[in-house]
Amino acid sequence: MTSPLGFTLVQLRYFLVAAERGSVTEASAELHIAQSAVSAAIHNLERDLQVQLFIRRRGRGLTLTPAGERLRHQGRDLLARAREVEREARGDGETISGPVSVGCFVTLSPYYLPPLFSACTRRFPGIEIDVVEAENDQLVHALTTGRIDFAVTYDLGLSTEPEVRGETIARAPAYVIVAAGHPLAGRGSVRLAELSAEPLVLLDLPHSRDYFRSLVAATGTAPDVRYRTQSYETVRSLVAQGLGYSVLNQRPATRETYGGGEVVELELVDAGQPLEVRLATLAGVGLSTRARAVMSLLRELTP
Repeated sequence: MTSPLGFTLVQLRYFLVAAERGSVTEASAELHIAQSAVSAAIHNLERDLQVQLFIRRRGRGLTLTPAGERLRHQGRDLLARAREVEREARGDGETISGPVSVGCFVTLSPYYLPPLFSACTRRFPGIEIDVVEAENDQLVHALTTGRIDFAVTYDLGLSTEPEVRGETIARAPAYVIVAAGHPLAGRGSVRLAELSAEPLVLLDLPHSRDYFRSLVAATGTAPDVRYRTQSYETVRSLVAQGLGYSVLNQRPATRETYGGGEVVELELVDAGQPLEVRLATLAGVGLSTRARAVMSLLRELTP
């Protein structure tokens, strides 16, 4: 016979809520139980596991220890699996419902999230998608801490993360945008060296800025970064005003910008390798049925 577990799912649930809220008081309010019940569950869980899960500081709430961080991540997966077992046992395993937390690289969100929400509403109306929009480092942190189930992001430093597993679903080659009245606007294609004397409007996000700068540097010229912004659409609007050119990867369906101007896309002859768009998950951690269903939808929707 297998040995009995030293802790209960109830203890684990109370611990996870307290970890999320950072406070026994707030956890008890969310769970609608007494504070003493939450404190006792956490104390018994620490005793059964023989580890300290929280650092308790008067007036500063709860802070997870490294052991607590690991349990938080593993515990979310365990509870999700337990709920699936329960549904199967009740005979309603055919219905896929519940929350799924999806991370998305901030500039990819307008392209991937609207069609995903639409398709998911039609096919799995019981699934509730929660979205975290961020850049790569923040998405990796959200994965490793259990904040999200998976992420849609570029492979900008992702392959160097040993805990993260990536699956390529699309490739996005770099291209240039210039104002509609630019002398090169009618060319169709361009080399970056031809724009070396002009200002570069830089999409200034971690990893992204290094990627775009490296493309220009590969031509043997130094980019003249005159304007920088963390907003994809602000980049396009600045270029439309004739303030410089930019290098991007995702292609909007329209040439018009928020500011009313227009940009023209030019194929980049010396673009190098395209960026890979990836589904990122945490290695060694199983996903819930609903998370797998949402990931499958993303694969279907990606050309």
